[in-house]
Amino acid sequence: MSARDAALSVLIACRRGGAWLDGALKQQLAKDELDRRDAALVTRLCAAVLQNRMLLDEWIARYLRGKLSALQPVVLEILRLAVCQLRFFDKLPASAVVNEAVGQTKRLANPKAAGLVNGLLRAMLRDPARLTLPEDLSLRYSHPAALVELLRQNVGEERLEALLRAHNEAPPACIQTNRLRTDTATLTAALENDGLRVTPHPWLSDCLLLSGGGVEQTEAFRNGWFYVQDAAARLAVKALSPAPNQRVLDCCAAPGGKSFAAAIAMRDTGSLTACDVHPHKIDLIERGAARLGITCLTAQVRDASEVCLDWLGRFDRVIADVPCSGLGVIRKKPDIRYKELAPMEALPAIQHRILSAQAAHLRPGGVLVYSTCTILRRENEAVVERFLAEHSEFSLEPFFVPGLGEISTGMRTLLPCDEGTDGFFLARLRRTDG
Repeated sequence: MSARDAALSVLIACRRGGAWLDGALKQQLAKDELDRRDAALVTRLCAAVLQNRMLLDEWIARYLRGKLSALQPVVLEILRLAVCQLRFFDKLPASAVVNEAVGQTKRLANPKAAGLVNGLLRAMLRDPARLTLPEDLSLRYSHPAALVELLRQNVGEERLEALLRAHNEAPPACIQTNRLRTDTATLTAALENDGLRVTPHPWLSDCLLLSGGGVEQTEAFRNGWFYVQDAAARLAVKALSPAPNQRVLDCCAAPGGKSFAAAIAMRDTGSLTACDVHPHKIDLIERGAARLGITCLTAQVRDASEVCLDWLGRFDRVIADVPCSGLGVIRKKPDIRYKELAPMEALPAIQHRILSAQAAHLRPGGVLVYSTCTILRRENEAVVERFLAEHSEFSLEPFFVPGLGEISTGMRTLLPCDEGTDGFFLARLRRTDG
C-alpha cells in the first residue's frame, strides 16, 4: 500500500469509526509494514489534514459547483488529502498528487466522481487566487468556534491567534536521555547514524529534538537509551525534585514518562510506585521500565480518586498528573480540537477528588506536584485553589525549573506559542504540618 492510500485509510477510520488518530495510525502502520520514511509521511499527511480540516473544506467549497454535504464521504476525504498536499507539501509534485487522488477515487469510491476530483484539483492549480485565508480565526486555523471562544477566555485576545497558529505547527519528536544507560553525546551520535536529524533542546539538558523518521524504530530506542517525553512533562518531575532513596508515588502514571524521569533522577534507588486505573496500561508501564533498565519501579492498578489506607503519609514525593481535557496537546493530537466541550465541564470535580486523595499519601514535609496537559484555568489554578481552601496543611511553594526560571507563585501554565512545549500546568505543593 502506498503512503497516500495508507493515509486515506487512517482518515476514513477516524471519520467512520470515531477512532483517535494516534490509535488508527498505529494500527494502519503495523498492518502495512511501511518503512520508516513512508510511515513518517503517512503520519504527517494525516496530522496536516486534521489540523486544517475546516480550512480545507472551505477551500474545496469555493471550487465546488454543488454543496460539500452532497459529496460521498470518501470522496471528500480524498479531496482533503489532495488539497492538503497541494497547499502544504511543496516537495510533492502537483501532477502526482492529482493523479493519485483520481486513482483513489476510481479504486475506493464512486468511479464516476473521478472527473469531479480531477476537474476541481486542476481548477485549483490553474486558478489559485481563491485559496486565500479566511478572516475568521475558527476557519483559518480549523478550530470549532466554541473552542476558539473557550481558548480566548483562558489566554486572552492578545495570545489567541498565536496559540491557534502554534496548534497547527508540526513539532519535532522530543526525547529524554536515559542516563542510567548512556549519555546525551553518545545517544546523539547513535541517532544521527540512524539517519535522524538531532537538535539539542534549547533550554533543557539531556533533551533532544528529532526529525527525519520514526524514533521507535531505532536501535537506540530498542537499547533503552531514551524515552519519548515532551519538555513540559519533564519539567513536572523537575518541579517535584525527587532524590535518590526517596519513596515516590506517580498516581496516574500511564504511559510512564514521568515515572521514568523520576526513576532516573533517583538513580534507580529508593522506591517508585506507578499506578493507573486501567489494567492494560500496567503492562505498558512495566515494559517501558524494563526497556530502560529501571528496577526501582513497581506498577499496580489503582483508582487515583480513592485513598489507600496503607499509604497514609507514606511517600516523600507524589506526582498527580491528572486526567484532563488535553487541550494543551492539540498540536500533537489534532483531533482533540473536534471533541465535544460539554463533557469536559465535569473534569474539575474528578481532578479535585484525585488531588485530595493523593495528598493523604504524602508525609509531612513532603512535596506534591499537580499537573495537567491543558491550559484551562478551571482544571488548573481553580482546582489548586479549591484544594488549598480545604487543606490548610498544604501551601504552594516557589520552585525553579530550566527554561522558566523561578516560579515565585508556585504554579505556572506553559503555552506552545510561548515556551515551544505542550500546553501544560504545574503546581508545587508542600505539606507543612507535623
